[in-house]
Amino acid sequence: MNIYEAKNVSKYFEYGVLGGFKFPAVDNVNITVDETPRAYAIAGESGCGKTTLAKMFLRILKADRGIILYKGKNLWKLGGNDLKNFYKEVQPVFQDPYDAFNPNENVDNYLIKAAKNLLGLNDEREMKKRVQDALDFVGLSYDIIKGKKPREFSGGQLQRISLARSLIPNPKVLIADEPVSMLDASIRINILNFLRDIKNKENIIILYITHDLSTSYYLSDYIFIMYRGNIIEHGPIRLVMDNPSHPYTQTLLKVLPDYRKREEWFKEEFKPPGIELKEFLIKGCKYVNQCPYVLERCFENRPPTIEIENEHYVACWLIIK
Repeated sequence: MNIYEAKNVSKYFEYGVLGGFKFPAVDNVNITVDETPRAYAIAGESGCGKTTLAKMFLRILKADRGIILYKGKNLWKLGGNDLKNFYKEVQPVFQDPYDAFNPNENVDNYLIKAAKNLLGLNDEREMKKRVQDALDFVGLSYDIIKGKKPREFSGGQLQRISLARSLIPNPKVLIADEPVSMLDASIRINILNFLRDIKNKENIIILYITHDLSTSYYLSDYIFIMYRGNIIEHGPIRLVMDNPSHPYTQTLLKVLPDYRKREEWFKEEFKPPGIELKEFLIKGCKYVNQCPYVLERCFENRPPTIEIENEHYVACWLIIK
């Protein structure tokens, strides 16, 4: 069974003071996530649509076109036990851990409420045990967090607590939106290691939303590259990154340090050009104004996605004979 299926999914936003026009933040996207416990990176520069797509998977935003299925059922038509199970089985990890907590509430109370609301527990000892089990996984204890507000923790500590909170209901899927981008370089690897352990030891699927291809390579098994709302290349992470076929993917990798060498990861960071909203409205390939290999038909028609090797897919006219 597939856990998620996104079929021809689009999401539009209005732009301008008076909402002068709509642009597709996510444009005709197709993604399948099967039940195999692995990490899927959804990667691209800021504004490419990856966070919008994540919010649709979390049922925060509704697609304007297309359909998203969760375990074979329309995500926005779930009700009763199906909806209750969805909110228990799919958990978010947000970019800024301080935004994930009420600043005026003790962190331990927040986690206890998660155990009560998501698992239906009422016995205080059972709730504390479940919270402690989750904290154990990220190397923390209940005594460390008891009676403390979010501001009393560092960003790295609070992100670990946020991860623990997401593990309380024994989820099937974690959707982690830039979970290490706001942390110091020395702390990022610890969070990535926790995510790897969650995947490997708890058999949890991870959707890793990121602009960072180096950390994608370290954590993920499969990657989707997004550009201006489109998936332009996807496949097993090592196939895509060792043999990038779309000109945009090639550009991303050229400006990165050696992504295979962990010690090189944090020495520099790719700074993409500003987002040009007009590129979202291009009829043909949206990379046409940036591509060094542009063909005439790139202006007229959007390229179909084709398989070029085992599970490695690319949407580019250069590849299509």
